[in-house]
Amino acid sequence: MSKFVMNDKQIADYFATSAQKPTYHTYEVNGRKMHYAAIGNDTLPMVLFVHGSPGAWYAFISFLRDSNLYDKARIVAVDRPGFGKSDDGKVVISVQEQAALIKPILETNKSKKMPLLVGHSYGGPVIGRLAMDYPSLVGELLIVAGSIDPDLEDNKWYRYVGKSFLVRALLPKALDVSNREIIPLREQLQLMLPLWKNIKIPVTVLQGEQDDLVPPMNAAFAKKMLGDTTILKIIMIPNMNHFIPWRRPDLITDAIKRYLNK
Repeated sequence: MSKFVMNDKQIADYFATSAQKPTYHTYEVNGRKMHYAAIGNDTLPMVLFVHGSPGAWYAFISFLRDSNLYDKARIVAVDRPGFGKSDDGKVVISVQEQAALIKPILETNKSKKMPLLVGHSYGGPVIGRLAMDYPSLVGELLIVAGSIDPDLEDNKWYRYVGKSFLVRALLPKALDVSNREIIPLREQLQLMLPLWKNIKIPVTVLQGEQDDLVPPMNAAFAKKMLGDTTILKIIMIPNMNHFIPWRRPDLITDAIKRYLNK
């Protein structure tokens, strides 16, 4: 079953035999509707997953079915603004604004342990921005193949073709939103450059050496920006492409367990 596009029935079927099932939550910030799924006692440490572009919360659905995780943590996965049930189709270009829209989820944390944020691809800069803007709400970052270096953002010609009204009308909604948020990402990442030094918490970077969507040198950027200011762990994965959450979920699970055991 594809985890890139799932409807409500497929999601329900996925959890049909699970001992626990996720709950679904919506809230509003400045007129924007946000949606997330969660499983595990709300007094346990929070692990928040933030998906890439395009995507939805269920990109991480397998982690929400793992009893070894939700017995020890509250596992949360959000639909980023413009995707899934978070104002589907209404793009938010500003990474800072995306972080502000996700912040209320962190404020539901009832554990004394500050949350671990897991961000894949575009989710990488979003969790970075959350740590920059709301340091008292974030305990640790796991950046998985994250697009964080503005100099490595190289928009392909087809993205600009996709901006035209006629082409947009033909694109699936999620691809249209993805295209419109990725084109200005370089500028958004440039705005974050002076803020990386403010991150003082542990950061782990998982990066595939054969990633042809997010260049592996993004890991070197993390070392450059964070090496002297935080506890940084970089894991380069040989023969791995961009799709670490589905091909090597064990690496993410291991990182979560290390966080929980601290």
